[in-house]
Amino acid sequence: MNLITIFTLIASSTLVYSAPLIFTSLGGVYSENSGIINIGLEGIMTIGAFSSIIFNLSCASIFGTATPWLGALVGGIAGLIFSLLHAIATINFHADHIISGTVLNLLAPPLGVFLIKALYDKGQTENITANFGYFSFPVFSNIPIIGPILFKDTSAPAWCGIILAIILAWILFKTRFGLRLRSAGENPQAADTLGINVYKMRYVGVLTSGFLGGIGGAIFAEAISGNFSVSTIVGQGFMALAAVIFGKWNPIGAMLSSIFFGFAQSLSIIGNQLPLISKIPSVYMQIAPYLITIIVLVIFFGKSVAPAADGVNFIKAK
Repeated sequence: MNLITIFTLIASSTLVYSAPLIFTSLGGVYSENSGIINIGLEGIMTIGAFSSIIFNLSCASIFGTATPWLGALVGGIAGLIFSLLHAIATINFHADHIISGTVLNLLAPPLGVFLIKALYDKGQTENITANFGYFSFPVFSNIPIIGPILFKDTSAPAWCGIILAIILAWILFKTRFGLRLRSAGENPQAADTLGINVYKMRYVGVLTSGFLGGIGGAIFAEAISGNFSVSTIVGQGFMALAAVIFGKWNPIGAMLSSIFFGFAQSLSIIGNQLPLISKIPSVYMQIAPYLITIIVLVIFFGKSVAPAADGVNFIKAK
């Protein structure tokens, strides 16, 4: 196996596992910049995965190759609706953000399994036939060396996520809307004094995280797991949350952190095909992504500065 083949294998696998994390962490960035901590990303991803798989199994014969993309949209909408629970609890009823997010994480898996049992009379779905698969970009895939590594047999959702991260970074830091969203997470009292609707900004942040988290769960289900069960989304939402912190609440940083965590996950899958790494026992490779997540949080959490009012409930003055 030559170097280009090795790098191609690593890049392709890394992008596949990064895609769900990129979308979900971008949603987390917007939620926390608005002032709402959303540790319920795991539950939102679970609902997105469930909804997309149900749609995929039901509509693959109708929509063909467009099915996984439409399934991702369905997953995003389901995640948005599910995140309303978190928004109402934290914004309207001033509930503790951690407890509310934990409820989402505890509610989603059994809810999904219950509905699967009701629909299919078993604990998990069949495998889908219309999945994302691999995509080669015209023209770009023919570029010497770089083309085969980055643009041939790669993950189209991952590249969509990378482009989206750049767009969302521009919106967050270069537009009036982004300034208002960040002001709701930095100093909501001052923002309210200036006429900014803090409740509205925080709703936008949470619902954005729900939509993008649902898409992230759908991509994981339709590109990696291929079906839905209680263990489809295990730890992915927490990795995305770690990417938000590691990326310092910045869309570009979160995207790069997601790629890093995607790389860590991919090694547990392709490690046996790589020189040197193939000698490491598989059990160590399987726990490596979660161990790396913990290490990163321990090292960087104290050094990262969240928005000043992140997790602080806002009560409008009369």
